[in-house]
Amino acid sequence: MTQLKRGGNILEFRLLGPVEILWGGRNITPTAPKPRQIISLLTLRHDTVVQASELIDELWPELPPPSAVTTLQTYIYKFRKLLLKQGLGNLLQTRPGGYSLTIPSSSLDVNLFEIRAEEGQELLQRGDSAAALACFEQALALWRGPALADVETGGRLFSYVTRLEELRFRILELRIETDLENGRHRELISELKALVLAHPLHEHLHGLLMVALHRSGRRHEALEVYQSLRQKMIDELGLEPGKELARLQHTLLSDSPTEPQEPPRQRTAPAAPPTSTSTSAPAPAPAPTTPALAPGLASLATPPPAPHLLSSPVAVRESIGTPAQLPARLAGFVGRDNVLKELEAALRDPGGPAADGTAAHIGVVTGPPGVGKSAVAVHLAHTLRPHFPDGQLYADLRGSSAEPRDPSEVLRRFLRALEVPTSRIPEGLEECGTLFRSRTAERRVLVLLDDAASSAQIRHLLPADPRCALLVTGRRRMTALVEAERVELGAPSPEEALEILAVIAGRQRVDREPEAAHRTVELLGRHPLALRCVGGRLAAGPGLSLSALADRLETTPRILDVARLGELDVRSRFAASYAGLGHQEQGVFRLLSMLGETPFTSSQAAKLLNRPVQELESVLEVLTDNHLLAMDRYADGIVRYVFDRLTRAYAKERLEEILAAPPVAEEVWVR
Repeated sequence: MTQLKRGGNILEFRLLGPVEILWGGRNITPTAPKPRQIISLLTLRHDTVVQASELIDELWPELPPPSAVTTLQTYIYKFRKLLLKQGLGNLLQTRPGGYSLTIPSSSLDVNLFEIRAEEGQELLQRGDSAAALACFEQALALWRGPALADVETGGRLFSYVTRLEELRFRILELRIETDLENGRHRELISELKALVLAHPLHEHLHGLLMVALHRSGRRHEALEVYQSLRQKMIDELGLEPGKELARLQHTLLSDSPTEPQEPPRQRTAPAAPPTSTSTSAPAPAPAPTTPALAPGLASLATPPPAPHLLSSPVAVRESIGTPAQLPARLAGFVGRDNVLKELEAALRDPGGPAADGTAAHIGVVTGPPGVGKSAVAVHLAHTLRPHFPDGQLYADLRGSSAEPRDPSEVLRRFLRALEVPTSRIPEGLEECGTLFRSRTAERRVLVLLDDAASSAQIRHLLPADPRCALLVTGRRRMTALVEAERVELGAPSPEEALEILAVIAGRQRVDREPEAAHRTVELLGRHPLALRCVGGRLAAGPGLSLSALADRLETTPRILDVARLGELDVRSRFAASYAGLGHQEQGVFRLLSMLGETPFTSSQAAKLLNRPVQELESVLEVLTDNHLLAMDRYADGIVRYVFDRLTRAYAKERLEEILAAPPVAEEVWVR
């Protein structure tokens, strides 16, 4: 069947990632979890009858409620109503005992993936590796994440997901093998290293990495890959690597003129999920076969002649790994242009302040909880990647948690990423730091340290070469890093805050209710994380109006209850910073919420708390250092402090909890 088109609109069902039904480019998929399960199973089994009992088993795998049949009928009715609204009501039909969804095969990304994967394998069997590679790349490009990424899977859907992911992995292997056939061994090394880290006991992947390294003239590293895998297998499984991998290792050790063989591979991928021919749960995938190498592949691992390899400075640099550890950019990142330009210029400018010395360029991003420090740093780090071709290292230091990361642990992970054998990594922090500086010398490496507790935590994580750069985020100011380019991130501009809401909630909704959108942004103090939480609420509730949400924000006594969505919780971010304060700082923080959102001086705060000004100023300094208060020097020369809206809301909550609690023996800064 051809793709379904009506009035210029095209229908697409997408399951290789978050589930989406696209009609004319617009996502019309329900947001409730159980309807998404039903749609997923009906789509995977399109053009066949899915029994009602199967759908009930999928929705309630252990004990269906008494109303299961009625509830299922309600979900089916709503799905049919959704299709009818688009003029597609004839796609979903009620059949004896169940339901059938009729859609064109070309409208489903799973089918397109299977077709491209099968074409690629047939082309590979015929020896047309270039065309096969194109098919494999097209097939893998259809994946936007794990299959059914946002759907709760019962027994049947889990079986489909397992087989789809297995097929995806096999096509990825075939694509890598085909890349090797086409001489792209150097380009594959970093990808294979990442895959080996994700699948530490997968022999075939390790073999492919050994081949790629050997062909790149890095035989010693290929042997280290084998030894590392062998040790893991012995420690965790009590097994030795298979004969094929051992044979490849023996060939490399003997330095034989005989060409090392490629690890044996399976030319045909596992059977695809039966998306349209079965009404029962899919059977387990057949065991893979391992045919002999196809003609012409015996020389896959042949290294190019390189008699000067060990004496060449370029070769020495290539012998060290090229890590690429940066996390993904935040989806929907907007604004912060001035901050990004300032930091980018400081970190990549060869004529900057660190160019004539021995220290790396340093950028520090600090600010209140949830203001977007990590998002800015990750976005900037991706922008800077081309300027640091020797690798990018990343670590979450968990400085705002009760248990910050040990710098020794981070250093050892960095050294392993730079391919220092575990046996050569020292135990002591000082020795690890020295080796890290040596390993990054004369190289261009970017290090991103997220959520640092203090400058002391990162002292040994700093590369020494001026061609390197260090980017740090944290809630404290870290004034000890005097040579750093420092940015204190505050609330975004009203325009940027409105754009954040539009990106998450949908631009049409913001444009439809502009006054309510502006009111929502200001009621949340233009706090980025709060805007993402509220925007997510709006996106998940198509019937929720911005006006109703703004009214709720305006009247609720606990605004932080609204500023949360699943794991995104503004209150928890403030709670982490609050927990890091001393007893006296916590007491002052709570009581200062009584001054409202207007700026106040230390004298006014001292009068409220009945404490000497000088004694109180040291506490105010701690609060501003942790970005729980903002400080500014006004035209009259007097320093004033101020809460932002949500920080004060949290402080007020804590004060009300203390006042509502039974009296305890607690020292409060009031006389």
